[in-house]
Amino acid sequence: HEKFGGLPYDYYPLGTYIVAAPGVCGGRPTFKYTRLEVAVVLDLLALRAYRQAYDHALLRLLLPWSMVGVLIGFLLFKYLNAHTVEGVVGIFALVFVAQRILFPPSPQGVILPRWMGATLTAMSGFTSFIAHAGSPPLNAYVLPMRLAPITYAATMAVLFFWVNLSKWVPYAYLGLFDARGFVTALILIPVTPIGIWIGVRLARHMSPKLFYACVQAGMALTGCKLVFDGFIRGA
Repeated sequence: HEKFGGLPYDYYPLGTYIVAAPGVCGGRPTFKYTRLEVAVVLDLLALRAYRQAYDHALLRLLLPWSMVGVLIGFLLFKYLNAHTVEGVVGIFALVFVAQRILFPPSPQGVILPRWMGATLTAMSGFTSFIAHAGSPPLNAYVLPMRLAPITYAATMAVLFFWVNLSKWVPYAYLGLFDARGFVTALILIPVTPIGIWIGVRLARHMSPKLFYACVQAGMALTGCKLVFDGFIRGA
């Protein structure tokens, strides 16, 4: 327990500069005194590992709208409760997974209308900024496409690299982090390539059916955690 900026700052230390603070980013590992997740370092390495494997045309649609969502999140940040946003996104994720279980999608893939992609991607940028929960809305648009696993993983890695990078200046303006946390990046860089290498290998060699089953299971678990964090622990 500490005080930061005159306010209570409770956290569980995971290392010298890495903590899990229950009231910050749903308790996911973050740089100490910040709202930036350790995943930012992973995004940077994944961008290199997945080079040229992403869907360029899809990113041209997704990236601008994700930035619109980040901007909306920045403008509304002081007026919204992050726990409520977490809970709502969690419900959305669970409903989406339930819909896919009850009504299995076509194995050939379905491309939803572009307006739906724009809306869901903007929602992803918004929820990423407010509650660090951007993947469920984006998955609702991308998963039905049934992209090749390596293409899906690469496209998501590139998109969220830019989404997370775009949040640094607004977070600094809002006073949500200071420079001390970035020492963590130097500590993590030598060891994180191992995890990235494993992820790339799995995406390249896992069957699409098993890969998407794992993604769907992960989305269900994410939805449960967001609902718990938003409506129970954050109540």
